[in-house]
Amino acid sequence: MSGPVRVVHYLNQFFGGIGGEDHAYAPVQMQEGPVGPGRALQAALGDDATIVSTIVGGDNYLTEEMESAISAASAYLDQVKPDVVIAGPAFDAGRYGLACAEICRLAAQKGIVAVTGMHPENAGVLTYRKDILAVSTGTDATEMAQIMGSMSRLALKSLRGEELGPASVEGYIPHAIRRQVMHEKFGYERAVDMLLARLAGTPHQSEMLITGYDDITPASPLESLEGATIGLVSSGGLVPRGNQDRLVGSKAETFFRYDIGQTASLSVDDWESVHGGFGTLILNTKDPNYAMPLSTVRYLEDKGIIGGVYPQFFSTTGNGTAVSAARRMGGEIAAELKANNVDGVLLVAT
Repeated sequence: MSGPVRVVHYLNQFFGGIGGEDHAYAPVQMQEGPVGPGRALQAALGDDATIVSTIVGGDNYLTEEMESAISAASAYLDQVKPDVVIAGPAFDAGRYGLACAEICRLAAQKGIVAVTGMHPENAGVLTYRKDILAVSTGTDATEMAQIMGSMSRLALKSLRGEELGPASVEGYIPHAIRRQVMHEKFGYERAVDMLLARLAGTPHQSEMLITGYDDITPASPLESLEGATIGLVSSGGLVPRGNQDRLVGSKAETFFRYDIGQTASLSVDDWESVHGGFGTLILNTKDPNYAMPLSTVRYLEDKGIIGGVYPQFFSTTGNGTAVSAARRMGGEIAAELKANNVDGVLLVAT
């Protein structure tokens, strides 16, 4: 290959410098050269490659107007003819991760090397793990320069046709594909060595990488809704307008309870969503009941389909919330509802 490698970088509307959630429906567009964090990517690529163009698209546009978004991105790639496409990194932003994955899948279909970066539990990974080469990231954008270095290294290595080593060595998210490898010791010897290291409290690493999730047994369904008291819980960041309690837009560690005993429906005059992980335009200008459908539940109550509604609802923000914090908050909410003889809960997630 003569000359530097030609790279196209994909960014969402925020990192692409268009704007925040109010521009999440920005259509796909192309800008010349590196943009925003693309400058850190260019520094990581060095003289080996040049970012010739940056494709920018709104998170909502990419995920909700998929056909037109991918069509536009495809036309740009055909026009620029890059050797490599690098998307993101998206960290733990779900819509951004899905968009990065879609752009990488598009590039791969065209025979273009594609690399992205995101948290292992990002929706992009959970949906397209086997289809994408993604550098594993945390949740903090302060890692940007380091992740850019890892993505550029994997991209250039893949372009040169070099075989990638194990995910634990190369730093990418496993594809759930097993390969045969040769070890100096037999399996039983390695197992004994690991056991001895564990007993001694010295560093060791299992060869079986299994993600541990809680095994939750669901509660038995209600025998009848008639006469049942229903509690309402929302992770949509719904608060009284003005957010006097200062509920955060992401990484929440607390929840708040709000009185709805005499409220038939939520109005934009009195309620708003402060959620930082999705576009809140509809909630905050038209109908906050999308995040906590009080009007619908009141209808069921009026018709006698349910017995009643617990007079307070619980609100937090699910965006980027740690599992430990979510588990604690859920336990506290459940304990209060149980103590007040609530029969069932409608949990509105976002």
